[in-house]
Amino acid sequence: MKRTIGILFVAALLLSGCGSSKKQLEIGNYDAAINKAVAELRKKPDSSKDIETLERAMNIALEQDNERIRYLKLEGLTNAWDEIYLIYRKMNDRQAAVRTVTPIRYEGRTIEWPYVDYMQEMVTAKKNAADFYYAHGQELMKNNTKEAYRQAYAEFARAREYAGDYPDIDQMMQDSRYLGISRAYVTIKNYSVIKFPDDFVQDLLALDLPRLNSEWVEYYTAMPNEDTQIDYLINVNLRNVAVSPDRQFQRDTLVKATVEDGFRYVLDARGNVRKDSLGNDIKEKKFKEIQCALIQTVQVKECVIQGDVEMMSLYPERTIKKEPIGARSDFEHISARAIGDTEALTAEQKRMIQSKPVEFPMDIDMVIMCSENLKNAIRGFMEANRRFIN
Repeated sequence: MKRTIGILFVAALLLSGCGSSKKQLEIGNYDAAINKAVAELRKKPDSSKDIETLERAMNIALEQDNERIRYLKLEGLTNAWDEIYLIYRKMNDRQAAVRTVTPIRYEGRTIEWPYVDYMQEMVTAKKNAADFYYAHGQELMKNNTKEAYRQAYAEFARAREYAGDYPDIDQMMQDSRYLGISRAYVTIKNYSVIKFPDDFVQDLLALDLPRLNSEWVEYYTAMPNEDTQIDYLINVNLRNVAVSPDRQFQRDTLVKATVEDGFRYVLDARGNVRKDSLGNDIKEKKFKEIQCALIQTVQVKECVIQGDVEMMSLYPERTIKKEPIGARSDFEHISARAIGDTEALTAEQKRMIQSKPVEFPMDIDMVIMCSENLKNAIRGFMEANRRFIN
């Protein structure tokens, strides 16, 4: 029943803006009816409909709340004090609201309710509720489970909110918080024949892990200290790294084009130059076919990294999820030389003949080029399976 009354009261406040006070009364939302009636009476103090609704709803609400408190006190359960406190607080807030429009003179009589000082009852209930939460939190700590530690943290937080004068409450909250967190440790394990540089491994582990953290789950790529308990392992196993040999081959292409090559006069049937209407000689463009042999030198090299990501629980020890991952990088460089008339070439082909062959990247450079794709694959696995870490 924790916070049940408080939640109902908030719901009543929200509902108070929906429908008339009488409608709220008819469906049993007494606090909503009271709030709506009070709001209307502030604007129109002589509204008979709202006066009658307020009186009826107030009497029923007070009767129900007092009966509920009486029952809870007779029952004597220590976990009932929170509900008792919330009921008293609701009654106090309700009384304060109603007193803004009472006393009301209606049909020859006065409508008002005796003032009740709820403060002492609220203080007592609040202190008893805090004692319960504090004691219950201590009991939960003995269960030695993540869920119990997390619930204990919530109980201690409520006890401090209500009382705040327990000498060791901050330490209890700190302990329950620390013990309730699940910690996942991400590692890179290299089972391939290639030795990776430290920078490569560090770059793979730059996974923006804080983005994956939640209230009770934290990810690490380095141990905070030797005493930190790790609950989950995420092992990135790099099992095979294949780098192709340097490969170079040629592609020969004959490029042909038709280009403008001056002009010639247009002759009539007698062999004379034709004239236009202004008496100017008529000319027409001449074209010629040109060609150029383009000899391309293509340099290529590839790298493929294969492995898997394994998510393990340590308590109890078991494999939760295991999926293959992989990444590749490609190197390609094209240079060319031309034999013939280069005017036949396109702009791109002309740029190509300005390029010369280059040195092939080293194998380790090809591996490093894979890092970003591999990192995306690792991050994708962790985001897709984060629900298993709790």
